[in-house]
Amino acid sequence: MAGISTLPKLDRTRASDSVFDVLRERILTRVFRPGQRLDVRALAHQLGVSATPVKDAVNRLAAEGLIEIRPRSGTFVAGLTPQTVAEIFEIRRALECLAAETLGARLTPDLLARFAAIVEALDRPVSTDRERLQHERQNVELHTLLIEASGNRRLAELYRNLNAHLTIARIHLRRRPDQTRLAEERREHHAILEAIESRDAARLVAVLDHHIRRAGQALVEDLTEL
Repeated sequence: MAGISTLPKLDRTRASDSVFDVLRERILTRVFRPGQRLDVRALAHQLGVSATPVKDAVNRLAAEGLIEIRPRSGTFVAGLTPQTVAEIFEIRRALECLAAETLGARLTPDLLARFAAIVEALDRPVSTDRERLQHERQNVELHTLLIEASGNRRLAELYRNLNAHLTIARIHLRRRPDQTRLAEERREHHAILEAIESRDAARLVAVLDHHIRRAGQALVEDLTEL
């Protein structure tokens, strides 16, 4: 099974918590690829645990939509279609705009500084695979910070599950960002930062709506071309 030889041995005393984290990380980094069949017994053997924590982890990952359990067929890493990605972006847009509506009252100098630092980092050139991956992580960090700053824990949990799918989609493409698209993205990030700094909730919702719609359409188009 592809990728199984990379799994670490786990301490049995923390297996129930650790199996989920390990398998989730392998899915998000595409060690386990979309559509790949997962053998619970083989996973348990490689991790050095019983089948029970692996089955528990699989069920949790299935609840997140990262794994598909098909009766009489087996357990598979979930794939992503352009339609699925489009639907995820619609929900993501709704969640981020909801967070933006309440962000102003919760802003602190520290939060403002963190937003500014991330946007500044996102201005750095992107030409290598390593720079691309770093750029993706910082982009996720910007949007995740906005969600977390809302103080709504249930909203953050929903967003985390959605973001896992988008991470798979972005990594699946493995393309260097188009420079024209990068320039547009940077302008949008600065517009988001300006709206945050001015505590203009209506403006922030508007620029986020445009940014997420544009990014979602671009990713759907990329997936459609595969």
